[in-house]
Amino acid sequence: MVVSTRDDLKVGLDPAPGSGPVEWRISQGLVPYEAALALMEARANGIAAGSASELVWLLAHPPLYTAGTSAKPGQLIEARFPVYSAGRGGQFTYHGPGQRVAYVLLDLKRRRPDVRRFVATLEEWIIRTLAALEVTGERREDRIGVWVRRPHKGAGREDKIAAIGVRIKRWVTLHGIALNVDCDLSHYAGIVPCGVSEPRYGVTSLADLGVATTLAEIDALLQREFAQLFGPVDRSHAAAESLVPSLPANALS
Repeated sequence: MVVSTRDDLKVGLDPAPGSGPVEWRISQGLVPYEAALALMEARANGIAAGSASELVWLLAHPPLYTAGTSAKPGQLIEARFPVYSAGRGGQFTYHGPGQRVAYVLLDLKRRRPDVRRFVATLEEWIIRTLAALEVTGERREDRIGVWVRRPHKGAGREDKIAAIGVRIKRWVTLHGIALNVDCDLSHYAGIVPCGVSEPRYGVTSLADLGVATTLAEIDALLQREFAQLFGPVDRSHAAAESLVPSLPANALS
């Protein structure tokens, strides 16, 4: 699975003519990870069969670590939180409160069966969302995710602000992105995030960068920039809690 792309790759994956809008849902609480995996699997099957619409689901999880298909045991330094096998590409990552996760379930057959272009468009989605907050996010050829330069920390220092991990099943995409808004960055100490262990590369968040924002503002920006890259969305459905129950927003386990 391609998880990093060159800057010269094209971006944008418009739906086929006549396609309906992408269903857009937001969970306000903390969604248990196993429930999210089950929902994604069932929904992807429905999309592939033509019985369900495409879906973008914005949510947050309780603190946990997930292991992608390339994760190595030595990259789990300390299992401070539950560890789940995610089934997506990539290695270990962290999810928790103050992080906006976006699960993106699209049918690439209806758009363009090009995984590299899909990943590049996810990157562009994050980069444009950050730009609206006057934060310069960049992609890298040799490292996963979206990065920001931190020259005040030293020459060549960069921090990752957003992770990308995807799975493709019958040309339907699962998983997606995780953008650090105002999460506890010390929780990353239990893993080698995405297998990147060089000391000059760390993790950051919008709050760590001094950007004051809210999840509601981030959600609005994500919706606006998504529509520019992937096509119209539909928010007229019932609350996301009808998909799976969520925990209270202040739950920590």
